[in-house]
Amino acid sequence: MYRSFIGIAGVLVSALTLSSASARADIFLHANLTNSAENPAAVPTTAIGAPRPASFGTVDFILNTAQTALSFTATIFNIDFTGSQTADINDNLIAAHIHAGPLVTPATNGPVVWGFFGAPFNDNNPNDLVFTPFATGVGGSISGKWDAPEGNGTTLVAQLANILGGQSYINFHTMQFPGGELRGNIGAVPEPSTCAMLIMGFAGVSFMAYRRRNQSALQVA
Repeated sequence: MYRSFIGIAGVLVSALTLSSASARADIFLHANLTNSAENPAAVPTTAIGAPRPASFGTVDFILNTAQTALSFTATIFNIDFTGSQTADINDNLIAAHIHAGPLVTPATNGPVVWGFFGAPFNDNNPNDLVFTPFATGVGGSISGKWDAPEGNGTTLVAQLANILGGQSYINFHTMQFPGGELRGNIGAVPEPSTCAMLIMGFAGVSFMAYRRRNQSALQVA
């Protein structure tokens, strides 16, 4: 059994190491979007004040090897992407941006550094925006790419330290919350090598538990 644990762990570590070697050139980032992350927190209601479903979503980013382009794909729920997914107007999407700055924290707002929906719109050199409302339900997916020449009075290169340092967030603005209804801080995804260490630790704990069970069984016998 010990050899089995070590063998499994070794295979997993090898696979993750190879994955890390092949993906090391790109940097992966992620954001979980919630109403409570807004400052102040957003509490969605309809135009007549009735509760409406909380909006939420996720965003995955890839910063290329040369660090000249930041691609993203966002999936958003309970925000009206077309203005006709619900009868209410409060949930209508009006703008979406990346905000960043040296003073930005999870509880601090910052300026728009790149807009990709509504105004300001900076995904224009070239325009990489792909906007796909859900066929059924409320929400949709949106993807784009922040290219080197683009930015809202800034550039991607100028904002890299903020983005990689946890001092940026992505924000979706609605008719009810023009200052932002749905927000998520942008953070790095753990590298495969970190995951490998966690798996090795799990394998070690599992082996120790197995060993203790066997010793207890021998003592009882």
